[in-house]
Amino acid sequence: MIGLVQRNMTVFFRDKAAVFFSLISALIVFGLYVFFLGDLWTSNLNTIANGREIMDSWLTAGLLTVTSFTTAMGAYGVMVEDRVRGISKDFYASPVGRKDIVGGYVLSAFITGLIISVITLLLGEVYIVSNGGKWLDVFSFAKVIGVLIITSLMNNSLLFVLVSFFSTPVSFSAASTVVGTLIGFLTGVYVPTGVLSSSMQWVIKLFPVSHAGALLRQIVMDKPMSRGFSGVPAKQVVQVKETLGVVFTFENRLLQPWMHVLIILGTAVVFFLLGVFIVSRNRDFSK
Repeated sequence: MIGLVQRNMTVFFRDKAAVFFSLISALIVFGLYVFFLGDLWTSNLNTIANGREIMDSWLTAGLLTVTSFTTAMGAYGVMVEDRVRGISKDFYASPVGRKDIVGGYVLSAFITGLIISVITLLLGEVYIVSNGGKWLDVFSFAKVIGVLIITSLMNNSLLFVLVSFFSTPVSFSAASTVVGTLIGFLTGVYVPTGVLSSSMQWVIKLFPVSHAGALLRQIVMDKPMSRGFSGVPAKQVVQVKETLGVVFTFENRLLQPWMHVLIILGTAVVFFLLGVFIVSRNRDFSK
């Protein structure tokens, strides 16, 4: 399986276009923020001394949410290409077990998404510091890595089920474009959650990946918001956090971090089991 993982990752990273388009959503978000929306959103926090740091941290958490999803989906493109070109048939004719072949695709997508996410985190931190912000402390950095790991597990479970329905590069490419566009809206990354309509806010809160975004924002923005909102009434701070999608509420009940983790892990398990069912029924994978 390790050899297949290395092969799949090599094929993906060798295709510069595939890597670029898997990052296009994150690049769009970053471009919109830097050239158009960053100053506008920061101006809403003009009474806060480190308003820019808070919004830069918000951006970084959003980029991590989008990138961890889209790069994993891009990595699954190798599986679709192998089906179309008949390479998968060569694998199935080899002594390698079918489960190892499927595992090779899944694990390579997981590692690819995690690697790109960590790189995005580092670049985001450099951007924050370059604008006068502070580095994440070691403990917060470790927590972000932990969230990225469970988020990657969830994303891979979701994406494996989704990608299993595509049999041609054209359909996969079209789906990647649509998903890459929607993921920014569905996770409250293009526009802060509180700015959207109440119905759209409900859609965001019901989308599992959004809970990963909220959890990442809580960690990345914790220290900047503590510094900036020191002395501000707790109720007002919660209102700002709700607007920025840092926290979610259901029927006026504030979701705790462990609830987000439970939703992420629960989604990963459900879609993993669904993926196992699909694999057992799919002739491309079954014996």
